[in-house]
Amino acid sequence: MADPSQFNTDRTHPGQWTITFSNPPINMFVPATIVELGALMIDLEADPSVKVVVFQSTNPDFFVAHLDVGNAAERPEMLGLWRDFVLRLSSTPVVSIAKIRGRTRGIGNEFVLACDMRFASRQSALFGNPEVGVGLVPGGGALEWLPRLIGRSRALEFVLSADDFDADIAERYGWVNRTLDDDQLDSFVDTLVHRLASFDHETLAAAKAQVNRFGVPTAAELQSSNDLFFPLLALPGAQARRAKVRNLGYGVRSDFELNFGRYLPSLGPADDNDTDTHQ
Repeated sequence: MADPSQFNTDRTHPGQWTITFSNPPINMFVPATIVELGALMIDLEADPSVKVVVFQSTNPDFFVAHLDVGNAAERPEMLGLWRDFVLRLSSTPVVSIAKIRGRTRGIGNEFVLACDMRFASRQSALFGNPEVGVGLVPGGGALEWLPRLIGRSRALEFVLSADDFDADIAERYGWVNRTLDDDQLDSFVDTLVHRLASFDHETLAAAKAQVNRFGVPTAAELQSSNDLFFPLLALPGAQARRAKVRNLGYGVRSDFELNFGRYLPSLGPADDNDTDTHQ
């Protein structure tokens, strides 16, 4: 079992959990993160008293940076564990809410998409799935969730451009419930959580299950994107782009990680000489 240090769970309020993610310096998802989320789901499903769970970050600049692709490539089974976590989170009778400050890209965006509701800081939240820009496709659910939430054309704009999108666009497109000024985000989410926690567990669960009939991807759909991820990672173009990314400050607090989307066009077409295969 993974060291449970990346997530702190506050269970002090009746009927609700608040789970806070911290993996310095930029809240990367590594294989241990995914293992720990699976363990958290077991605990969540075993607690009949919890009605609402809120996910948040300690880092004001990064809700979740993205997946550590090099480490994940060494443990390809992690995407299967991720798929199972996403399906369990979306189907559990507990209502899940993402309270988003800072950047949430790649698997981070796929994480919040799997939550039942998303509320974001107007000033700081930023969303992106940069995979196409580094020669990959989103493999953790974005290709399944986004068309359902925001429609085909906007999903294509978001995924194919591999750009960063601010909170106002995210709200306008419909992949977050709403944005709020940063100083109002906590109080708004707290009020909503307390309201939900005052209702009957069975009723909340029944209503969520009925809504799920019209918006949750199947295991087979999620697996189809999982199956594309690592074969594309092995292609020369993806290897060349990843080699360039590693020289720009990948995985550490840097201008590149703060402005991932802005850098991707500068990677340019893959050169024959840039086929570094190191992870």
